[in-house]
Amino acid sequence: MKVDTAAILAGGKGTRLTAVVGDIPKALVSIGGKPVLEHQLDLLAAYGINDVRIFAGHLANQIRKFTGDGSRFNLRVTVDVEEQPLGSAGAVLQRLNSLPEHFLVLYGDTMLAVDLGRFVRRHLAQGADLTTFVHPNDHPQDSDLVEADTDGRVTALHPYPHPQGPYFANLVNAALYVIRRDVLLPWSREVVKRDFAKDVLPALLAAGGHIEAYNSTEYIKDMGTPERLEKVHRDWQEGRIHLRDDAYRESAVFLDRDGTLNAENGFISTPAQFDLLPGVAAALKKLRGAGYRLVVLTNQPVIARGEASEQDVAAIHRKMEWEMGLQGAFLDAIYYCPHHPDNGFPGERPELKGPCQCRKPATGMLQQACRDLALDPTRSWMVGDTTVDMEMARRGGLRSILVRTGAGGRDGKFPEAKPDYVVADIGAAVDLVLGSGS
Repeated sequence: MKVDTAAILAGGKGTRLTAVVGDIPKALVSIGGKPVLEHQLDLLAAYGINDVRIFAGHLANQIRKFTGDGSRFNLRVTVDVEEQPLGSAGAVLQRLNSLPEHFLVLYGDTMLAVDLGRFVRRHLAQGADLTTFVHPNDHPQDSDLVEADTDGRVTALHPYPHPQGPYFANLVNAALYVIRRDVLLPWSREVVKRDFAKDVLPALLAAGGHIEAYNSTEYIKDMGTPERLEKVHRDWQEGRIHLRDDAYRESAVFLDRDGTLNAENGFISTPAQFDLLPGVAAALKKLRGAGYRLVVLTNQPVIARGEASEQDVAAIHRKMEWEMGLQGAFLDAIYYCPHHPDNGFPGERPELKGPCQCRKPATGMLQQACRDLALDPTRSWMVGDTTVDMEMARRGGLRSILVRTGAGGRDGKFPEAKPDYVVADIGAAVDLVLGSGS
């Protein structure tokens, strides 16, 4: 089955950007010398999406004048003007019968470089009613957030604004969708202002619909505020907005957790025991700004020992991500090993006892991260506080930095595993990485 139709939502007034770009639709704001809408149309054409419906409102005549009938983009483009503002979903719902069985939805103020073919194939292969592109970002506190199970099926949605108190995982709904048309029919029968993230997705989930989370590190950013627009401009100038080349592998900094990112408080089994070390978020922001991917690799034997469940560890990681996000930092991924080699603990889980390929210093987590995120270990680093971390780095071909926080190398498990560098803390480790020029 082929998906060849996309709806672009371009009806917003763009009030927050007016002072910066003037009185033009957000979709016509220029990035790298051409409107973001043109970037989107070029991307759609590259993936065989040849029918584009633009749902416009404010200054729609400018959009219609720019696109014409779409022939100059090798597309068929129609511009549908809202008679009244109906929110991000309302206009699509009112034109639902004119759309095909499956279609893409993009927002007109989003800059993206996403493999749409892979995105659509995942949606169709999973038999989803709706697939949403998700990723971590540096402002989860004011983003629409998603929870998904290990298979990628969405289990909960947390639209912004968020209540005080709970920690949410940094998994952001990036507002790029593939939708099976008929699943939206119940909400198309009345003319009401509706939002996809706040109204349609929660209602679909409550009705038992299958929402799939497509988690990717490909480039996608909204530019609806002056600050975010400036960030997109900077990313373009620094060459970060491009489709991923399957042959290309990125650089990463792999990070141990306990004693490196958070205070060494024994075997941590609850979020209350997790204390992010001072300066960690600022250090990670500097790495992110330099273009490094950031991945945590951590042994969590508390699960095999019966001292914490997978859900407990997930809650700890939600706290870690949330506290980082409040300071503008985020991780690309977290991998943990739940195993433990030794028996004899009360409440232990026998199925998680014995040798495995993921427990550091084994390189299973590292290899999985490199496959998942297209990372090059020869251009990457490991930062940790134990000789176990240093031995994993040696086996995996990573440059290694031992920090003196936490165990500070005093664990003595692999005394022959000498780090490439020894520094005081993660802040010093980041300065060293950035000063290396690679």
